[in-house]
Amino acid sequence: MRVANITGRTLACLLTLALLGGPVAAQSRNTTETSLRVTVYDPNGALIAGAQIELLTKAGAVVQTAAADERGVAVFTKLAAGKFFLRVAAQGFEPQTLGDVSLRGGANTRDVHLAIADVKEDVTVAPDARERKTDPRGDAFSSVLTADQIAQLPDDPDEMQQVLEQMAGPGATIRVNGFRGGKLPPKSQIREIRFRRNPYAAEFHEEGFRSVDILTKPGTDNIHASFNFGFRDEALAARAAFAPRRAPEQTRRTGFTLDVPLWPEHTSLFINGDSNVGYDSKTILAALPDGTFNGTVRRPSRTLNLGARLEHVLTKTHTLRAEYQRNAVRQDNLGVGDFSLFDRAYTSDTAEHVLRAVDSGLLTEKLVNEFRFQARWQSAAARSASNAPAIQVLNAFTRGGAGLDSDRHVSEYEVGDSIDFAYKQNTMRAGVLAEVGRYQSRDARNTNGTFTFASLADFRANRPTTYTQRAGDSAVALTQTQLGAYWQDDWRARKSLTLSFGVRYEWQNHLRDHNNFAPRAGLAWSPFKQGGTTIRAGAGAFYDWFGADTYEQTLRINGARQRETVINNPGFPDPFAGGSALVLPASRYVVAPDLQLPYVAQASVGVEQDLLKRFRLMSEYRFQRGVHLLRGRNLNAPLAPGFARPDPTAGNVIQVESSANSTRHEWNVGLGPGIGKIGGRAFWFINYTLAKTTNDADGAFALPANNYDLSSERGPAANDIRQRFFAMFDMRLTKSVRIANFFNVFSAPPYTITTGRDDNGDTVSNDRPFGLTRNSARGAAQWNMSTRLSYRFGWGKPKAAAGGSGPRMIAIRVDGEGGGVSGLPGGQSKRWNMEFYAQAFNLFNHVNRINYTGVLTSPFYGQAIAALPGRRMETGIKFSF
Repeated sequence: MRVANITGRTLACLLTLALLGGPVAAQSRNTTETSLRVTVYDPNGALIAGAQIELLTKAGAVVQTAAADERGVAVFTKLAAGKFFLRVAAQGFEPQTLGDVSLRGGANTRDVHLAIADVKEDVTVAPDARERKTDPRGDAFSSVLTADQIAQLPDDPDEMQQVLEQMAGPGATIRVNGFRGGKLPPKSQIREIRFRRNPYAAEFHEEGFRSVDILTKPGTDNIHASFNFGFRDEALAARAAFAPRRAPEQTRRTGFTLDVPLWPEHTSLFINGDSNVGYDSKTILAALPDGTFNGTVRRPSRTLNLGARLEHVLTKTHTLRAEYQRNAVRQDNLGVGDFSLFDRAYTSDTAEHVLRAVDSGLLTEKLVNEFRFQARWQSAAARSASNAPAIQVLNAFTRGGAGLDSDRHVSEYEVGDSIDFAYKQNTMRAGVLAEVGRYQSRDARNTNGTFTFASLADFRANRPTTYTQRAGDSAVALTQTQLGAYWQDDWRARKSLTLSFGVRYEWQNHLRDHNNFAPRAGLAWSPFKQGGTTIRAGAGAFYDWFGADTYEQTLRINGARQRETVINNPGFPDPFAGGSALVLPASRYVVAPDLQLPYVAQASVGVEQDLLKRFRLMSEYRFQRGVHLLRGRNLNAPLAPGFARPDPTAGNVIQVESSANSTRHEWNVGLGPGIGKIGGRAFWFINYTLAKTTNDADGAFALPANNYDLSSERGPAANDIRQRFFAMFDMRLTKSVRIANFFNVFSAPPYTITTGRDDNGDTVSNDRPFGLTRNSARGAAQWNMSTRLSYRFGWGKPKAAAGGSGPRMIAIRVDGEGGGVSGLPGGQSKRWNMEFYAQAFNLFNHVNRINYTGVLTSPFYGQAIAALPGRRMETGIKFSF
């Protein structure tokens, strides 16, 4: 019943937005101003983004120029009625000139269908540089990887995602055809990867300065398929830095894609699948009572991802995309490694189903609409290998059962709708997004109990600090609803200046806080006639959701459904047998009654400069302030060591509250190819970031060392990496050989120094030495270089060139700031193609130490006890046609 009501409200919002278009259209019809809306299509009916359009007089003089946005639409305003010529061109398509274009007073529309050009043809259309660089919906706000560069990314979807996140920078959001989550599509089915720099658009929920949009291919008129196999083994890998010997490791990855035209020029089906079967090893380094133990554990894993996508032209102005994904992962021997011994192992099983649908097209001659729907179902289970009580000697060793016995079932539904319309010099977008999630879980965590010891000496003396154990019914079910609505206006104030304004509203049940308006504003200014300099600035607010998993814990451990028993100074192995044992009443988790949605206020100003018409230099300063961030606090901790608790009838009362704050200063510099220089024989990009992030807490359940002095928690954030450097270089060595290199450098991450004891009696061993803040110590810097070398050759003419029917399918190249995609699908230039590749991760086998120990009582204090993987080599083969 609740879901039905929510759906009804959502449909009402969508209907309201549609009705709003009526007055806009009516107003346009009642004015004498003449406007022209041009929509550009390819032969399959798919919209062509970036097409260059010129409106000319009968004498051939250019009246206005424009570039089609990502929906293939360009709008001309402030025109005079009369007859004109219309010239349209896009890379990879035959240019077209329409004569006798008659414009009447009011709104006019034209649909242009471009034919596929010969592959060797080169179309160059150069719009006004200042207009292009100040168009927030154009290519000036993005960089695009070409098909050849996409082909050089790692073949494993998870590894490819990691590289894209490194290229985009910290906090980047990845979307596939507008959707978050799920698995990335195979490289051969990707049309383009676009890095966007338009952080203040009101349509975005997430804060950040760059997002990654992955667009799949819109259709095909020929059958295309590919098969690939990759192999990795310890014989080609280096020994892990802290392992006593080279440990077993193997990966066997197989994949396939199949692109089928079901109805020529109307419907295409894309199918893909990939399987990854193998194992890796985790290093164990622990200090036991009888000496140091150093070993490895083998961790098997199996992954199977399947997907199918249907692209269909519904009408002349509407296209439909439907997609299904099934992703499953099983992993064994998790939880073992670092200080944790073999009996800490547990198994994880996850299965996910994703269903997506998108309908986009014209509602009226003035309105472009996109409707999106996504359903996601996920089941996850975790099982411990041992049911023994856990024994944790802080940063020395941990043994016993992992304490995991859980099942979680998630059903999430997302419905969104956006409408684009133009009025005079304004291009506007409005939309709504509704998300409904149903969460059912059973989490019997720590039901066998955990003993915590401050040091090895205390363990030898059978003197634990605390004993904790949960009991009761752990089953919880809840429904969470989230709603967002936005409006965005990009106003072309003049040819060289665009001002953007917008506002977003967000609402979430379970909270009393409903005043969540997030204003956004930005500008793009190209002050000089040549258009070589662009200044961008903006500011805005971004809310974050109160996570369902956080709320779920407060429902579960509420002191009634499930209870947490805590014993100070327990006996061992019987926790109740200690002479000084103090058994506290049941502990519980609660949500602060005045909890508010966290939000981030951010602002930025930056300059982009063309250098010698070959390079582009980008420099930007960014500031963020987090407000009402979530943290945990024990409301019933002792007022001082040895004092009674405020409520002696209760144990720990852990409250999730929105009282934390954060600040971040960031300066980013990027250097890359200039206009039109991306692609070709070589591509490179360099990015450097200098930043400082300070906050009060690192999570909703992160407890302070002193619950009555929260100011002492102010310190570097857990992700406070002061300096980051990334460089990418991709080059075609010969006609068939290509090499890509990725180089990363990170400065030392922080970690916290603690005494290892519970001197204030709050049952948490996170006390710090006097005068030290959180994350006051630093580990070691890290750097890594990876490379991929490929050899590709082909034979036979492409099917269309050999006389097959139907147009050849080529990927669209978007000309302008970021370049674009070129060539045939997957970089193919022959009918049959073979590729051999070798890729290396951490090519120089540099030791990147991690997991530094900050516990003063640990034998490893101040030392790293683990490292990132050493050099790993992979070879593979891919066949496609």
